[in-house]
Amino acid sequence: MNAIEFDHVGKQYRLGLVSTGTFSDDLTRWWTMHVRHKEDPFLKIGETNDRSHKGSSNYVWALKDINFNVEQGDVVGIIGKNGAGKSTLLKLLSRVTTPSVGEIRARGRIASLLEVGTGFHPEMTGRENIYLNGAIMGMTKQEITRKLDEIVDFSGCERYIDTPVKRYSSGMTVRLGFAIAAHLEPEILVVDEVLAVGDAEFQKKAIGKMQDVSKGEGRTVLFVSHNMGAVRRLCRNGVVLKNGQVDFMGDANSCVDHYLKDQSASMAKSVVIEPKHRNQTILVPELEIKEVSFYDEPSELSTDEPIRLQFKVHRNNKEIKNAYFAVIINDALSGVRLINYYTETVNLPNEKDNFIINIKLNDHHLNKRIFSINVEVLTTIDYVGVKVVDQCWNVLTCEMKFVSKKNNELWQESWGLMTLNGDKYTSIQID
Repeated sequence: MNAIEFDHVGKQYRLGLVSTGTFSDDLTRWWTMHVRHKEDPFLKIGETNDRSHKGSSNYVWALKDINFNVEQGDVVGIIGKNGAGKSTLLKLLSRVTTPSVGEIRARGRIASLLEVGTGFHPEMTGRENIYLNGAIMGMTKQEITRKLDEIVDFSGCERYIDTPVKRYSSGMTVRLGFAIAAHLEPEILVVDEVLAVGDAEFQKKAIGKMQDVSKGEGRTVLFVSHNMGAVRRLCRNGVVLKNGQVDFMGDANSCVDHYLKDQSASMAKSVVIEPKHRNQTILVPELEIKEVSFYDEPSELSTDEPIRLQFKVHRNNKEIKNAYFAVIINDALSGVRLINYYTETVNLPNEKDNFIINIKLNDHHLNKRIFSINVEVLTTIDYVGVKVVDQCWNVLTCEMKFVSKKNNELWQESWGLMTLNGDKYTSIQID
């Protein structure tokens, strides 16, 4: 039995202004829809949702021709790049907005956790918001009261439960929001990337609860996440969205593999640093990373060869006389930090403020996998010690394909994340 059915669903938006933008187009739309009772004529135009290119139309399809079913008790992961349409899909299902075309049929009550503070009144206390959310879902006061202690205990916010929610941190808000959504017995639980706000302990707890909800209680879960490890652990099936359309459907492992393979094919060899990359607590970097690139632009990386990076750096503070650089390599699938590389300290010339820094990472021993790279700039200050002056996350991704490109020896994924061979890393003795 299907719990959710998406029947050729589409959502169109007009970029810029609300309405069509001109009085004549507004009049045409009104006449066609309300007098002739026909389809909105502006749904016949519009471009796919590719945020990386400027289009020629003022209309864009955030979602187009979404057509799939979710069985009762299934856990489905929705994955895709930023702007692919994941959150729009969940908002349509949660009735935050309506589809431009198509129909969504859902059987049962839906509890949604779409963003921090969803469904909360900031002036009301945590306790009052629990009752408010339960009432919205059609539960009686007695039903909510029976669940109250369980919700408060799971959220870990007992001390603040009678404090207005506007005083909560984002992490506390997410904790309480998820506890309410998971414990008020919805038939369908919808969870967006908002869980990323919680700490590691709570994320583990939340994923465990979603597994209990789906397997033990037979409820349906739709889960959006950029954490591919969580999708593999939690979900049985998946849907990959790309530019507002379904790109791939299958079991969770196949979907993650397809997504990562597509990401690998489109990996940038050079990235100009944008605000989304930078640690937002560093308002004005004293030594600012402008661009990061693979300076030999390798098409395929090999374990027996170094990784070569180039930084373009600008000095905003003349007082910075020296610096050293950090390159952090993470597993792109799980987000686990694998290696920290720190360079030696270099003295910066006084006569210029723009520098090109070439860094070679030796002996990385990385196996076949897709990795993400973080970069940092640090400096030493008298009487203060080490200071981080710029920090950028997920600036580049790379894939290790070969054990040895010379011998054309390919990695097998089952060999793990790293391999250390030889007497430099091991010792052996036979008695």
